[in-house]
Formats: sequence, C-alpha cells, structure tokens
Amino acid sequence: MEKLELEIAALSHSVTNSETYAVVLKEVSGVRRIPIVIGIPEAQAIAVAMENMRPTRPLTHDLIKNICQEFEIKLIEVVINDLIEGIFHSKLICELNGSVYEIDSRTSDALALAVRFQCPIFTSEFILDRAGIILEGEEEKKVETNDKPRKAPSKIKSQTLKKLSTELDTAISKEDYELAARLRDEIEKLQKKK
Repeated sequence: MEKLELEIAALSHSVTNSETYAVVLKEVSGVRRIPIVIGIPEAQAIAVAMENMRPTRPLTHDLIKNICQEFEIKLIEVVINDLIEGIFHSKLICELNGSVYEIDSRTSDALALAVRFQCPIFTSEFILDRAGIILEGEEEKKVETNDKPRKAPSKIKSQTLKKLSTELDTAISKEDYELAARLRDEIEKLQKKK
C-alpha cells in the first residue's frame, strides 16, 4: 500500500447536532480532505493536545502516552487503513525493542494519540478515492491520480438550510459520515453567506 500523508486541518463543531464534531484531515501533498465525524469526548481529546493544554490530571490519551513512554513503546505512525460502511478504521504502528506492532484503534483515538506523540498520519489512495473531497475553490488544482475525488454533489448545493439540517441529522443517525460531513460543509457555507 502506498502511504499518503495527512495532517489535521480543522476541528469544527456541528452546526446542527450539538453532540458531534468533525475532524478534517488534509492531504499533505494534494488538495483532498477527509472529514471524519466524531463525538464530543473525542474532539476534546484532540483539541486539548492541539492547543498544548495541560490538564491537572492526565486524560485517557495522556495516560496512554505516559504508559508508552514508561515502557519505551514508540508510536511510529497512525494509518487510516479502511473505510467500511462509512466508518474509518485505523492502526497504531508501534515499536518496542526493535519489533514493530500494529494495534487496531478507533480513528478518533488514533488521531488524539498522533497529536500527542507528534507522529505522522497516513492513509491510502483507496481511502482518499472513496472519502476524499475537494473544497470549493480548489477544484482547479490538479490531483495526481487516475480517479477524480468527489466534490459535494450539486443537488446538495441547491437545497435550503432547513432541509440540509434535516438531512444531516438523518445521515448522522444512519452513520453515513461521508455524506454528513459534506452536508455540514454546505450548511456552514450557506450560513456564512447570510
């Protein structure tokens, strides 16, 4: 698998559902983005590390980092390796005493650890083809791939804010996070125009 590096581009609150956030991963050598819908605790875990906040007691991901450091386990990288029924799957690639281990992880937890360990985040062309989007205004930039990344469907762009909000709630309840992220982005664009 050819690995393509990603970085966290944004962490945003859902405008229609107060219980969800989206972390947006950006292709380092391209223009595609992957929006991943996550819950409040997961968003807080990522935000705390991104903002270099030091809680008085270690949070769960800080505890994991402390344990790894104490036992000399190194987190080498995070790999988002699959997308099944709209749910991203990830692996933590760790090294201990010269041996490399792959540990299955929720993507939100993997990202929270990647920020803490300052390790790279990777995915495959397969994931970017299926879940990658190009934001409006970046379409003219070319992506070196055989398949073209998806833009938000044009039917989404022509809908009213209320209808988009209803469809977003439906997409989240069905765990269709790819559609939910595109709907959320379109809602935010419409709100900025007001």
